Amino acid sequence: MHPVFLVNGVPASGKSTVAGIIARRLSLPILTLDTIKEAFFDHLGIGDRDYNRKLGRASYQAIFSSIAGFPDGLGAIVDAWHKFVPLEVLEAHLARAGAGPVVEIWCHAPPEVCAERYRARAAFRHPGHPPAGYAPELAELAARATPIGLWPIVDVETLEPPDEDELILRIRKAAGLVG
Repeated sequence: MHPVFLVNGVPASGKSTVAGIIARRLSLPILTLDTIKEAFFDHLGIGDRDYNRKLGRASYQAIFSSIAGFPDGLGAIVDAWHKFVPLEVLEAHLARAGAGPVVEIWCHAPPEVCAERYRARAAFRHPGHPPAGYAPELAELAARATPIGLWPIVDVETLEPPDEDELILRIRKAAGLVG
């Protein structure tokens, strides 16, 4: 089995920052949807929004296929907006990967903060991602976004950097790694 930490939240919700803390503190690899998708963009080209989503789904499958090949017991942090695929797709990927235990780390910030973060970084992101004009749609998504809720949830509000010790303790407890 492979412990899997699903760092979840809409774009610009603070996932990558939180995933980096967890990786450093638990010595686990991070598999980030955007990193894989950007490699696909570079190799296969950039397209419209449907094409972007197609590469996102392929990247997502590649992440869980990679975890399946890890040595037994090695876990991973998966940094993505996990609700961009139907729940049954995520569950099938987790099953094929031999994931367990699974913990959802729910990252969130006020919708206007997510939108502003997205606008601020849009000029520096890979051109395959939606442009800054996506920010209003993202704010609407952030306003209604919720965790998946099938596994233990560690809630992380990302307006301020989290207390790392407290965050790691909550994650370890959620995963059953401490008594």
